[in-house]
Amino acid sequence: MRVRPGQRLRAGLFNLGFYLWTAGLAVAVLPAAPFMGAPAMRAYARFWLRGTQAMLRHIVGLDHEVRGLERLPPGPVIIASKHQSAWETLFFHLVRPELVIALKEELTRIPLFGWYLTIAGSIRIDRRGGGRALRSLLEGARRAVERGESVLIFPEGTRRPPGAPPAYKPGVAALYAALGVPCVPVALNSGLYWGRRSFLKHPGRIVVEFLEPIPPGLPRATFVRLLEARIETATARLLAEAGGKRAEVSAAATAGGAHEEPRS
Repeated sequence: MRVRPGQRLRAGLFNLGFYLWTAGLAVAVLPAAPFMGAPAMRAYARFWLRGTQAMLRHIVGLDHEVRGLERLPPGPVIIASKHQSAWETLFFHLVRPELVIALKEELTRIPLFGWYLTIAGSIRIDRRGGGRALRSLLEGARRAVERGESVLIFPEGTRRPPGAPPAYKPGVAALYAALGVPCVPVALNSGLYWGRRSFLKHPGRIVVEFLEPIPPGLPRATFVRLLEARIETATARLLAEAGGKRAEVSAAATAGGAHEEPRS
């Protein structure tokens, strides 16, 4: 994507604002944190996330659109989302407050921030061994569902660039088989605007689409095929749609420039 004038400056301003906002809120809540339960910490996190999304809109010009929210059923579900960017880690708690996220254990060791993740009920995945990682995921997810909470998982396990071949891990299928709740696939195109490991954030509109839920009880192979087909098909459509809009804007700008009077 072409870098627009001033874009690096805006990205730098956002990063500065984000770290100051995050550090300020982390220190502000410190006296109350020992007395907070998971719901209170998640509510505080939503305040942090709303501020972050506001900075993205006003500094970078990056907004988002949510589609298919009516497909998200009440009660505990597995939300299985495409993962292209850090952006989606700053989004899902805004639409599903009683949500816990499965994350690598190393994140819970970050001073203050990691402690707050633990208070919020995040599922810590011990990645030192395949079997140990799966057990920690399933145990944490079962406890969350018993509390009436939903679980967020990124089936590919890590961020992958837009258009990369899918690489789904077995954890999501094990989670689906163990929990007995619906799984809601999610497609998005965030990687077009905020690439993985990228300093730059591009202006535009990220689209997140909740897809038709997969009911519990299907055979493992059937579930995996359905999940991957729904996510990958919808994600390809969102990427093509965003590419078409950018092409229209570019063409309109070129056409507009053709009618400008020459400067003397």
